[in-house]
Amino acid sequence: MASSTIISRLMPFTTKKEINIPLYASPISSSKCKGRVPRKVVAVMAPAKSPRDPSTTGSVKVGMTMTEKIFARASERTQLVPGENVWVNVDVLMTHDVCGPGTIGIFKKEFGENAKVWDREKIVIIPDHYIFTSDERANRNVDILRDFCMEQNIKYFYDIKDLGNFRANPDYKGVCHIALAQEGHCRPGEVLLGTDSHTCNAGAFGQFATGIGNTDAGFVMGAGKLLLKVPPTLRFVLDGEMPNFLLAKDLILQIIGEITVSGATYKTMEFVGSTIESLSMEERMTLCNMVIEAGGKNGVVPADQTTFKYLEGKTSTSFEPLYSDGGARFQQEYKIDVSKLEPVVAKPHSPDNRALARECKDVKINRVYIGSCTGGKTEDFMAAAKVFLASGKKVKVPTFLVPATQKVWMDLYGLPVPGAGGKTCSQIFEEAGCDVPASPNCGACLGGPKDTYARMNEPQVCVSTTNRNFPGRMGHKDGQIYLASPYTAAASALTGFVTDPREFLQ
Repeated sequence: MASSTIISRLMPFTTKKEINIPLYASPISSSKCKGRVPRKVVAVMAPAKSPRDPSTTGSVKVGMTMTEKIFARASERTQLVPGENVWVNVDVLMTHDVCGPGTIGIFKKEFGENAKVWDREKIVIIPDHYIFTSDERANRNVDILRDFCMEQNIKYFYDIKDLGNFRANPDYKGVCHIALAQEGHCRPGEVLLGTDSHTCNAGAFGQFATGIGNTDAGFVMGAGKLLLKVPPTLRFVLDGEMPNFLLAKDLILQIIGEITVSGATYKTMEFVGSTIESLSMEERMTLCNMVIEAGGKNGVVPADQTTFKYLEGKTSTSFEPLYSDGGARFQQEYKIDVSKLEPVVAKPHSPDNRALARECKDVKINRVYIGSCTGGKTEDFMAAAKVFLASGKKVKVPTFLVPATQKVWMDLYGLPVPGAGGKTCSQIFEEAGCDVPASPNCGACLGGPKDTYARMNEPQVCVSTTNRNFPGRMGHKDGQIYLASPYTAAASALTGFVTDPREFLQ
């Protein structure tokens, strides 16, 4: 945890304010129930009341949050409150090569060897975790997915067969959470469940998205629904102009450092405000991606024109956005003045171990890693290229680049970086001395087999754009990981120390 000294310097939040008593809490305090019980019954019925016209006595409707409204629609209910358990109809179920085989095994065990999935067009299967490896068991996992998808005629299976050249596999995408967005599987108002904790990434589209276990996924695969508890909602209001040295990664690390890794346990984190409205879809994804690191059940950003524009041409499925009511009850609200924030990092070994980047300037590092569902999108690499371009220098430590998807990889070679005179990210990275962009996959974000590209096989210090920095997360159990934005990661690569990107960005 960050020291109290550090926290005192990181106070862009206003005082936390309790908005309303949660609907599921008893309004009666225990102190009012200690009186002596009367010895005789005073009344057995309410006193008579004047009759009222029926037109004025309809049921009282209480405002709901976005997540509560999504749950209500998916469970065919008109009203829900936090704490209720309801059967929710699922719009999309996603699984990948690590959890897919287990999910399939449970589905066959519980529904029968010859059972059919509930909807072959609502299941999305994406190999992405342990792909470019010689590990036979990891390779077998992909074979199991392929056999099942052929058996069930699954429409959306993004297969890979040629591990030597990912571009020879037109169906292969890469990291599941970014592929879901790019392929149009994320839609406002829907329910998306996945066998990966960072499925909450899709909440950037104004939908309910969360990670579930193999057992639940096996049930959804056969039934198309799941029993879920309605979460209460924490609201984060972010206003102010975003400084040119900050990215969404700084915002979410700031928030996690404020509320801790358990501060949003089984709660929705809803992000609103002028700053949020100004963010691109990829930056909103970064924000929602890491709500799980605060213990959150899901994260949501209200859908707007930015959302709708991103979805153009990606999906033909109709959708209906939902938004929090004006009278919705939030368990707590936080207000943040983004204009006062500084670049931050999460020191080993927890995402809430927050510190200012400039306070870690004496931390010598051995490597930099830019990639993952959190920090391996096109805009993440564009941000890193911006720092390298501004410096005109070469990196002082090995700098590994792992694009999230095949589309991102193509962008690195095809899209010009703004203000770079037509140069692409790949050209700027080469001039800066970075490693050549790797094949798109989850890579070393979660360690993986020992031959995984950029895995930490030695006890080194790494600045990474990934999402977790627990011991052993990227490989070696004694490795030290500093979570940071692409700006901070690139700046650190240029100096060999944890570095505030303002040293290169004016």
